[in-house]
Amino acid sequence: MTSCGRRIAVRCLRLAPLDRPISRVTLDVGRDLGGEPGVWAALTAEEARDLADLLLAHAAEAEHRAPVGGDPQSGRHL
Repeated sequence: MTSCGRRIAVRCLRLAPLDRPISRVTLDVGRDLGGEPGVWAALTAEEARDLADLLLAHAAEAEHRAPVGGDPQSGRHL
């Protein structure tokens, strides 16, 4: 549970059509405490790894630096 009350679920989704099996990592960010809707994404393994790298890099930065202003939405994107 995040500090704003959202639950984040990460799962593996496997679909098995006969001609080409599909596997994705799903990310489900649920509603907040006020009932605002969440979001859902299905990522390839490579996209999931890229997201994990970005999360770890930003977590390290957040631990070691206090915010100094600027745009909180700026940063690297997938």
